Amino acid sequence: MDGDVAVGVKRGSDELNLYSSSPNSVTANGGDSKKLRVEERAESPPSRVLHIRKLPSEVSETEVIALGLPFGKVTNILMLKGKNQAFLELGTEEAAVTMVNYYTAVTPQVRNVPVFIQFSNHKELKTDSALNQRAQAVLQAVSAVQEGGSPSSDPGALDSLAPAPSPVLRIIIDNMFYPVTLDVLQQIFSKFGTVMKIITFTKNNQFQALLQFSEPVNAQQAKLSLDGQNIYNSCCTLRIDFSKLVNLNVKYNNDKSRDYTRPELPAGDGQPPVDPNMAGLGKDSSSLLGTPSGMVGPYSGGGAYGSSLSLSQGGGTISPLSAAAAAAAAAGRVALSGHSGVSGVLLASNLNEEMITPHSLFTLFGVYGDVQRVKILYNKKDSALIQLADGNQAQLAMSHLNGQKMYGKIIRVALSKHQTVALPRDGLDDQGLTKDFSNSPLHRFKKPGSKNFQNIFPPSSTLHLSNIPEDVTEEDISLLFSNAGGTVKAFKFFQDHKMALLQMSTVEEAIQGLIDLHNYDMGSNHHLKVSFSKSTI
Repeated sequence: MDGDVAVGVKRGSDELNLYSSSPNSVTANGGDSKKLRVEERAESPPSRVLHIRKLPSEVSETEVIALGLPFGKVTNILMLKGKNQAFLELGTEEAAVTMVNYYTAVTPQVRNVPVFIQFSNHKELKTDSALNQRAQAVLQAVSAVQEGGSPSSDPGALDSLAPAPSPVLRIIIDNMFYPVTLDVLQQIFSKFGTVMKIITFTKNNQFQALLQFSEPVNAQQAKLSLDGQNIYNSCCTLRIDFSKLVNLNVKYNNDKSRDYTRPELPAGDGQPPVDPNMAGLGKDSSSLLGTPSGMVGPYSGGGAYGSSLSLSQGGGTISPLSAAAAAAAAAGRVALSGHSGVSGVLLASNLNEEMITPHSLFTLFGVYGDVQRVKILYNKKDSALIQLADGNQAQLAMSHLNGQKMYGKIIRVALSKHQTVALPRDGLDDQGLTKDFSNSPLHRFKKPGSKNFQNIFPPSSTLHLSNIPEDVTEEDISLLFSNAGGTVKAFKFFQDHKMALLQMSTVEEAIQGLIDLHNYDMGSNHHLKVSFSKSTI
């Protein structure tokens, strides 16, 4: 952001003025007519004060603080809700640098909205506690948790920020359309500290887990950031509270339980049932912060920089093992109790009716499941019904494609009330709007155990190419994708030249390239295979 930006916030009938009392401080005060100006430059030098922009209007102080928690102590906060901005001050410049570096590589999101974080040119944040009372109360509670003490803030501090009573969290998964494995839980929660043990079980027909951190403060931070979030788009919602247990007794390392500190444990026959009284919630679930509005998945909260997670996918995000887990569901390898009747038919709307064809929808949705039939609606040609092999594949396709941009329009994907897509009656000309793909040789998931199940990723600007003839050059492929529309930003052959990564300038261009060139005849009996990649070049 070049130049100066004036920042003003209305509080009732008064204007909250933010002005620079010195070159090295930012002060919030109640002024009568002082002009508000904050200098923020795109190349501001490192500072422990960070400027956060484009926050959703309903964001809470807790959610902004949660962005900084994994990187160190948060010492001050100033919310500018009228401008959808905030200033966050960390304890050290080193922590702030780490946070900015991390969020440069991983797009930070709050309530599924991408936000922008940069250094402020101010070195210190001074706030009038009378004007910023709620934010200060939350901050004091968080500080007490970080220091292991008791919060001395007023009753305005959120109950959920009380000192952690236990390093063990009880996790309930609501709306569980996809299986949630031990590995998925371990990857997500290990962003906040060392996960020592996990036990999973089913109670009252709900999947639940007990997860133990090495320190209570890690459990506190995980609960603060993850409670109410969705693991996958619009499903698998995390409900988190503290368990009454302070230590888990794990007897077996298998798909139901695991002690990461004792890899020598036997597989056994499964974990014995957990005493439901000992695993009970620390408080009634009605006191939880609740699910943020809108779709939050795949998980995209603040994360610890030391994690091995790779969350960024061309501007989008995905939780670590979600693709593999959801692919397992799509392959029918995991039975999802209670969801066997989910329709395999999707309704896609807001399509570009001038460009869309049954084949283009077959190709794009075929990345996430075996498309059986496609029907563009005769009286509403910007909408189409897409039938996949089963309900799990439909859920997977919906979670990855809803909200993506295709042919210049943001498409909407939802489950249809229809169970099948009907073919036109014999002799009826439907102008090619309906097509049966059930016998197509291009289905990606027909073979059990195919590697395609492990390589399902959300749309990204980077494409994975395979089945490339030996005599085809980088220039040949780049020209091919440029002609499909868009700009090739980077290219990299794998060692054997049979596979490559190709990066377009936008996700939309990559979607276009995949639709146009998947199964493209490269000659020598080689048909190009195109899929989205989790990698970057």
